[in-house]
Amino acid sequence: MALTCAPPLLNLKLFNKQSLTHYCVTRKINPVNTVTDRSTRTLRYRSCSFLANDKGLRMSLLRSSTKRNSIKVGVSSGEAESFDSEATQQEVFAWSSVILPFLFPALGGLLFGYDIGATSGATISLQSPELSGTTWFNFSAVQLGLVVSGSLYGALLGSLIVYPIADFLGRRRELIIASLLYLTGALLTAYAPGLGVLLVARLLYGLGIGMAMHGAPLYIAETCPSQIRGTLISLKELLIVLGILLGYLVGSFEINAVGGWRYMYGCSAPIALLMGIGMWSLPASPRWLLLRAVQGKGPMQEYKEKAVLALRKLRGRSNDDKVSEKQIEDTVVSLKTAYADQDSEGNFLEVFQGPSLKAFIIGGGLVLFQQITGQPSVLYYAGPILQSAGFAAAADATKLSVVIGVFKLLMTGVAVLKVDDLGRRPLLIGGVGGLAFSLLLLSAYYKFLGGFPFVAVAALLLYVGCYQISFGPISWLMVSEIFPLRTRGKGISLSVLTNFGSNALVTFAFFPLKELLGADNLFLLFGAIALLALVFVVTIVPETKGLTLEEIESKILK
Repeated sequence: MALTCAPPLLNLKLFNKQSLTHYCVTRKINPVNTVTDRSTRTLRYRSCSFLANDKGLRMSLLRSSTKRNSIKVGVSSGEAESFDSEATQQEVFAWSSVILPFLFPALGGLLFGYDIGATSGATISLQSPELSGTTWFNFSAVQLGLVVSGSLYGALLGSLIVYPIADFLGRRRELIIASLLYLTGALLTAYAPGLGVLLVARLLYGLGIGMAMHGAPLYIAETCPSQIRGTLISLKELLIVLGILLGYLVGSFEINAVGGWRYMYGCSAPIALLMGIGMWSLPASPRWLLLRAVQGKGPMQEYKEKAVLALRKLRGRSNDDKVSEKQIEDTVVSLKTAYADQDSEGNFLEVFQGPSLKAFIIGGGLVLFQQITGQPSVLYYAGPILQSAGFAAAADATKLSVVIGVFKLLMTGVAVLKVDDLGRRPLLIGGVGGLAFSLLLLSAYYKFLGGFPFVAVAALLLYVGCYQISFGPISWLMVSEIFPLRTRGKGISLSVLTNFGSNALVTFAFFPLKELLGADNLFLLFGAIALLALVFVVTIVPETKGLTLEEIESKILK
């Protein structure tokens, strides 16, 4: 007897009132030592499926105990329990078949990061009488803030717009639309004849960011094999950092060109085009096709056939493949069961009640402090900060921005490797403490260390490194872990809105506050907020390392 695991499309290890087991499909082999006495065990498996519907994210548990999947094994009771606990759901797949379904959606994250990096150099080029190539280079602080934060306001608006229509569009079409918005925004920015068109173009690009940041993780999660889902979603976050570095690099090459800011923003257009063509070539998410069928949007059999074909294409399987059919059948049953139990889904107000409120304080607090400690300002204005720190030439400032981008990429890798070893709290405490120190160091530089430009560089590197091992990756990891099952979808949605909203606010307010307070007092303010964030992490944020989702809900939130 041997097992070939064929889990549903999205299989997670969860717990409900029934005991937890696994779902596998048997592969018939000549039995060995099979007996029929009382020691015979019938191993039954359950599937656990993840569901995204029009009212948020939800999960359902389904018991599967059909006779043809029952496996009778002659083993002792202890052996059977050990086998049952160690049986893991491993879908056989080729890495070559998952690269493109991951890469094309993840380009949406890369384009988001690219906008951050390119804006760092573009703010220098735009305001230069010699380099801007325009007659409208003399921006006020408010106008510059609008140019820089326009994409973030667009992202905030995009995340609001897409929520009620996400299931109607589907993940694939949502990402195709996002790529078109990226492309249109990039081209309009590159050829903007005036400030008004430039602001509209930044808003359109931001709409693409909002849709891509919603659709990309959903498409990746719903189409990739369950055992590598975490790895791929983490790599998507790494692509955002890679995009920032790419933006810095393009800025360093174009900073001395007249109208260089047009090239900096316009270089994202080919990537957006590649993303759109790539998403067009990929099938729709099989999970989304089945969700539409269960919602009564079309004939069940037709959608099931489409889902099977989509899954086979995603996995590179043959047309007579039976494993895909089995996975689709099990997912259909899971979805039907989920829709039959509407009471299992929390309402909107429940996010602000009981355990969900505690979770939102933790998750929402982390993504809020992630932004109001100055992160958008340090990233978007790395060039101007370095320039004012003594690197007068624009090229010197942008080259140092590239160094910061490389360092950011390396530290993100460190966090990904160490978060499950050291835990969330140690990285958060150490990282946020380092953030506070680096911001106070920047303030000290502007107050009385102005003769030492390397202090500004060291402070920025320390800030970036500490951010990338703490708030950068761990805030969103905690958000994905901390919410109860009933309100996880709505809680994450509120966290996304909190993130984009506070990001746009801080980015917009940076230059007006800098004029009002001065750079020294502004970084002193950010440092004080970082100290407050450190107190929040030490006193409020729990450690979730090694805990299952149900243990977090039962041991931490109750």
